[in-house]
Amino acid sequence: MISVLFSGDPDKRSQYGDAVSKAAKAAGLQLRLSLDPAEVAPEVVEYLIYDGSGPVQDFTPFTRLRGVMNLWAGVEAVLRCPAPPDLQIARMIEPGLTEGMRDYVIGHVMRHHLDVDRYIGTEPITEWEVTFPPLARNRTVGILGIGTLGADCAAHLAGLGFNVLGWSRSAKEIAGVTCLSGDQGLEDLIAAAEILVLLLPHTAETERVLNADRLAALPEGACIVNAGRGPLIDHDALLAALDRGHIRHATMDVFDVEPLPPEHPYWSHPKVTVTPHIASVTRPETASEAIVANIRRDQAGQPMLGIVQRTRGY
Repeated sequence: MISVLFSGDPDKRSQYGDAVSKAAKAAGLQLRLSLDPAEVAPEVVEYLIYDGSGPVQDFTPFTRLRGVMNLWAGVEAVLRCPAPPDLQIARMIEPGLTEGMRDYVIGHVMRHHLDVDRYIGTEPITEWEVTFPPLARNRTVGILGIGTLGADCAAHLAGLGFNVLGWSRSAKEIAGVTCLSGDQGLEDLIAAAEILVLLLPHTAETERVLNADRLAALPEGACIVNAGRGPLIDHDALLAALDRGHIRHATMDVFDVEPLPPEHPYWSHPKVTVTPHIASVTRPETASEAIVANIRRDQAGQPMLGIVQRTRGY
């Protein structure tokens, strides 16, 4: 019997209890699942299901722990927990999370591509203004961050006909997407992206990656969709670029401080759309299948999927 502990939002214990048990039964895996850390001795736990809102914030008492399954793609919170240096920590890779991000990104890219906001929530059109957006094949979309989520978004946007550029720190290949890497690749993507999507993790290297200089280097009238992390952007520089008209619109789902404080200028800025960190969410049913699959891999001596590289921070 494999001992597993859920350490997440107490309100989600029943959801994950049912979903993990169902996934384990389907996989033929015998688990002893505990839903409350107070009811199990740390030294017997072999796998920990973790999110930042759970009660466990220190992994060192869990002396038999073989792996931590983070419930989110972002790993800033889990990496702050004291842990043995060789402990396996896996970020969440599951279909529901990927599909949700795809829906959000494609929806807002299409919104900016078609300039939908021009005709919604405005004064009635009294003169027939005949303007047409370019075809998708004549629109360049840049995606900063082509990991699991970004690569899926890039591939589907390319499938819709957009000219898609993707950037990552190391070289990658995605069918139908021009993949760039390194410092020069970053500058080349910025210079071409009429719609820029940010899906990078937050690390020391990515903090304020979209600074005043890079905002100025974007094409005139570019739009931004940030579904990655708030600290990727210099927010004062973005507001200035919006005010002078160089950036047409910014859709912001993530922020330095969440919830976004009511006095923040994004709330009232006419060229900013605020969404409350809803670009995607981990879904218990599909996440539980991914968790059980990773436990099964580890039990079989295979590497777990989504292992976090601590030195990189993702």
